[in-house]
Amino acid sequence: MTVIEQTRPAASPIPGVAHATWAGRADGVDQLSVWRQTLAPGAATPPHRHDCDEVVLCLAGWGEVHTEGRIERFGAESTLVLPRGGTHQIFNLGPAPMEIVGIFGASPVGTVLPDGTALALPWRT
Repeated sequence: MTVIEQTRPAASPIPGVAHATWAGRADGVDQLSVWRQTLAPGAATPPHRHDCDEVVLCLAGWGEVHTEGRIERFGAESTLVLPRGGTHQIFNLGPAPMEIVGIFGASPVGTVLPDGTALALPWRT
């Protein structure tokens, strides 16, 4: 068993996205990763896909998720279910920061751009 102090998301090289890895391979798990992110108003993740399932919990704010040609609005207390291999992008459309927690079915989390190019994430995966 491990108890980990939850850190606040810190600025990342992705504009408007702050990130904290709360659990992953470095913490002794290889079938699960947990990330917390803050998206500034108007910010978005890059379009991408993962080699595992992802569940996103929206804690605060509101926006849209674009995936496979669909657009869905969501807000605080919403859960996004993003199956493995589906290209998606999350947008903060609200006037305040969006707080989300991502739970992934792998560690490390493989991430690629829509063209299949590996996306080197600037944080611990």
